[in-house]
Amino acid sequence: PESGVSSADALDDEAIEKPSEETAIHKGPDSKPVTKKRKQPTECFLSQPEETPGSTLKAKKRKKKKISDVLEKSPPKPGVPEDLQNLLSQHFGTKCSVIEIEELKLPDSSFLPANDLTHSFSSYLKEICPKWAKFRKNHEEKKSVVMLVICSSALRSLELIKSMTAFKGDCRVLKLFAKHIKIKEQMNMLEKGVFHIGVGTPGRIKALVEQDGLCLNSTKYIILDWNWRDQKLRRMMDIPEIKKETIDLLEMRIIKLCREGSVKLGLF
Repeated sequence: PESGVSSADALDDEAIEKPSEETAIHKGPDSKPVTKKRKQPTECFLSQPEETPGSTLKAKKRKKKKISDVLEKSPPKPGVPEDLQNLLSQHFGTKCSVIEIEELKLPDSSFLPANDLTHSFSSYLKEICPKWAKFRKNHEEKKSVVMLVICSSALRSLELIKSMTAFKGDCRVLKLFAKHIKIKEQMNMLEKGVFHIGVGTPGRIKALVEQDGLCLNSTKYIILDWNWRDQKLRRMMDIPEIKKETIDLLEMRIIKLCREGSVKLGLF
C-alpha cells in the first residue's frame, strides 16, 4: 500500500477502534481506561420465578390440607346418628369415667331419620314431624319453643328460616343468634309471646338457657344443621368454637331430655 502501512497493522488498528462484544472501553475523568462488561442477553429470563424443590413441596403439603380436594375425590356423605355418638364419645372420653360416659350417651330411639342430602329443609321437616300441626296448635307456653334449629351462623339461620316457609305456615319463628340482637331483647320476646320455632347459634341458645330466658321442657324437636358447608367448606362441627358450644349445650340439658324421651334429634 502507498501509505506504507501493512495490512496486518490496519487490522490491528481496526480492532482497537471497535471494542469487542465482551468489553467496551470508556475514558473516565482522569483519562484512565475503564473496562465495563456488557449485559448478557440471558438477563431477560431472570424475571421468571424459579421453583425450588422446597417451595414445590410446601405447595403440595398445603394442597393436601384443603377440604375441597378431599370432597372432589369422594362425594360428601350425609351425617348419621353414629357420627354424633362418636363425636360425643371422643369429647367426653378424655375427662369422664366409663359410668359418666354411659350416662351421656344418646339412645338410638332419640334420633329422627337423618337427611340423605336429597331433601329441602321444608320437605325434611314435613317428613320427620308428621304431628307438627297438633304440636303447633297445642303449644301455648311462653319462654319456650316446640322446635329448636341449631346452626353455625346468623346468616345461615336466616337462610333456614326462609327455606322453611312451606313447612311453618303461620307459625311464629324467633331468631336466636347474637348478631344485631341483644340477649335481653330475645328474653323479653320469649317472656311476652308464644313462639313455635327457634333458629339460631349454639352460643346464644346456651346463654339463653343458662339465664333462664329459654326453657326446653316443651321442646319436642331439635334439629342440627349437620351437613351444610360454609364458603370454606366447613360443616358446623368442623368449626372448633361451634363444635364446643354445641356439645356444651347437649351436655347441659339436651342429652338428659333425649334420654327421658321428651326430645327427638334430627341431623339435617
